[in-house]
Amino acid sequence: MTMIAAMGRIEQIQSMMQQLASGPRAATTTVAAATATAATASAESFAASMASALGTAGGASAVGATGGATGTNIVDAAKKYIGVPYVFGGEDSSGMDCSGLVQKVYSDVGIDMPRLVSGQMKMGTEVASLAEAQPGDLIVTGGGDHILIYAGDNKIIHAPYAGRDVCLRDVYMSDSEITTIRRIIPTAAAGTTGAASADMLSAAFAAIAKGGAA
Repeated sequence: MTMIAAMGRIEQIQSMMQQLASGPRAATTTVAAATATAATASAESFAASMASALGTAGGASAVGATGGATGTNIVDAAKKYIGVPYVFGGEDSSGMDCSGLVQKVYSDVGIDMPRLVSGQMKMGTEVASLAEAQPGDLIVTGGGDHILIYAGDNKIIHAPYAGRDVCLRDVYMSDSEITTIRRIIPTAAAGTTGAASADMLSAAFAAIAKGGAA
């Protein structure tokens, strides 16, 4: 449903409520005035109700820090640095350490991350186990000594240590050896966007109807 159609429907609902509340005769004589003021009132009510349904203030949409990036975007960005030599403190294609790789990869897709593992391991949300890890998740080991990017299919991308290059390899650690797994990019189930929008619109209508009946 478009916003214009939604606004029109809101006006109809409010007009009907006014008619029912005032009785048939009053509804006939006041319908023109009600229609004239409905657009403004409906817009304000709709905005407030939609904001309530969305959990945002003033109807404003919260812009996610992830900027629409996906886990696949993270993995693709990380693969570009495979073969870059490990350099302690490095953070570009001339050489990088484990946290430098993570910061650079996320920066490439428009996400700001702390420079050190100690900060990176506090970002996002906790993932319970390797079995639940998804591409783009961060795996931290050694209490914060090392950080890796989960690439999916039981693979990881990381900058191992001096003398080695950034590489893609099989996961080599178990859950007991992992300090934390962090999901920076929230997971959205495919095909749920339209349903979620419909649910939010329904919630807004319900809030308006409730307010009119009060």
